Amino acid sequence: MKFARSIFVRVSVIPLMLAAGPVASSAMQQPEVALPATAMAARPAEAALGLPTVPSVAEIAREQLVAEAARLDAGDYVWHPELAPAGAVEIVVSLPQQRAYIYRANTLIGVTTVSTGRPGHRTPTGRFPIMEKHRTHFSSIYDAAPMPFMQRLTMGGIALHAGQIPNYPASHGCVRLPYAMAQNLFGVTQVRTVVHIVNAAPTPLTALAIARGERVPAPMEEPVRGTR
Repeated sequence: MKFARSIFVRVSVIPLMLAAGPVASSAMQQPEVALPATAMAARPAEAALGLPTVPSVAEIAREQLVAEAARLDAGDYVWHPELAPAGAVEIVVSLPQQRAYIYRANTLIGVTTVSTGRPGHRTPTGRFPIMEKHRTHFSSIYDAAPMPFMQRLTMGGIALHAGQIPNYPASHGCVRLPYAMAQNLFGVTQVRTVVHIVNAAPTPLTALAIARGERVPAPMEEPVRGTR
């Protein structure tokens, strides 16, 4: 089986056992890393039957996406839409982590750094269906500030859009995204796509369940590193 390469911004190059999908370019490349040990762990059904414990392509790809996401710096993202080529998109924004998790067909396909509302301009929490989308938009509140790839969440001006991403909340309440990631996200969402904004620090694989208020299986309950 051939390995396709997958690259994300300023982090590393990691092989994916799937067809290559569009991802951000890398300013510098580091040596490839081994598969996470958890990708090679025995699955209960196989272990019970004494069968070889070979991880599936999807399991390996998922483990590698999570490994990539763990090393993101401000302004970085990982984007693997090929992991779920079709289906409904749902987004979870974590305020404590300054991260957004993108799912399609309930499958994690991307993780990105974000910058949310600074003190005095709090980003609201809750469930927000996208109300409207504009590739080119300028703020009607803050001196016609540019808001590329704007996706409106509230009538009060809260939106997803491209902007500067320091490693702390710095916006007037919007959720800023790296420019290329804002463009990627704009291309897979539609009006009524749901964005969850939560005051919680989930793992990449538990974020959607937590945002929906679903019970997370015990093996998936693990601590994660917050904003650096």
